[in-house]
Amino acid sequence: MKSRLLAGVAAVVLAIVGAILVVSYAQGADSRAVKDLDPVSVLVVQKAIPAGTPTAALQAFLTTQELPGTAVSKSALKNLDGQGGKVTSVELLPGEQLVAERLIQPEELKASGAVEIPKGLQEVSFQLEPQRVVGGRIAAGDHVGVFINLRNGGIEGKSEKETTQLTVHKALVTAVQRAPSSSPSPQPSPSGPSAPTADTSLPVGSMIVTVAVNDVEATKIVYASNFSDGASIWLSREPLDATDSGRPGIMTKPEVYK
Repeated sequence: MKSRLLAGVAAVVLAIVGAILVVSYAQGADSRAVKDLDPVSVLVVQKAIPAGTPTAALQAFLTTQELPGTAVSKSALKNLDGQGGKVTSVELLPGEQLVAERLIQPEELKASGAVEIPKGLQEVSFQLEPQRVVGGRIAAGDHVGVFINLRNGGIEGKSEKETTQLTVHKALVTAVQRAPSSSPSPQPSPSGPSAPTADTSLPVGSMIVTVAVNDVEATKIVYASNFSDGASIWLSREPLDATDSGRPGIMTKPEVYK
């Protein structure tokens, strides 16, 4: 009886040891196989990245993966060193390797107008005065916060209250249209061309801004644009890495001084 028990225990131990050896061999074979393929560590998209996303905000969307050398693109990036100040030229999808040509200077994106609409979103346009559009300094590829102001009716049971809410966060600007400037171009001084200076002139006329948003956000924007007697829109430049405290809610007069 005792001998049969010992034999049974020995059999179980041998089975466990055998299983461990098989697993270890298999893992070793996988490692040897990957090693034979000259693996390379590159940046791979983990979460969808909207077009126009600055490199400063990219790390949250990326992961580093070790891939066989034969499967790695020649321009795939191993890190973001030297890519500061650039933005993504198109929307990037999970599983894609981050390649150098997908990162461009912001002015290239804005000049080309090549702002792709993220999947599932739609475009809507509205007209505003320059002071409501960050002084007219919004361009395609920027992200904006959309504030909606209601003269009344914003709070149920308090219809007389005037309210403001940051209703849409970080909407992608796909186009900005403005009237052409009628002012003549500055002429060089007699002493020769001077160093370029920042444009501090006041923008003139209304602007039409187009953003990519979901269906509910588009409906809110259309409402605020259409019923001008009781609603209005104001924009802020809100980059993807802007802090969202989650606290503004609906702003009323008593809340302003708190």
